[in-house]
Amino acid sequence: MPATAHQFKKGHRIMIQVQNSWFPLVDINPQSFVNIYEADEKDFIKATHRIYHDAEHASKISISVLKN
Repeated sequence: MPATAHQFKKGHRIMIQVQNSWFPLVDINPQSFVNIYEADEKDFIKATHRIYHDAEHASKISISVLKN
């Protein structure tokens, strides 16, 4: 993910969305190795995302905090 700077004020919350494309900013990911411009409907394969939250399979999101 590219570096981004946001200011969160007191009371603000962060929502995380897990997705496998940046559509409509970037083309839809068909999940198969095809020329995206020539992809047919059959080339698009359903993707499964898993977020683990136990000690053995921990997932994490790291953020940097800049002080004023």
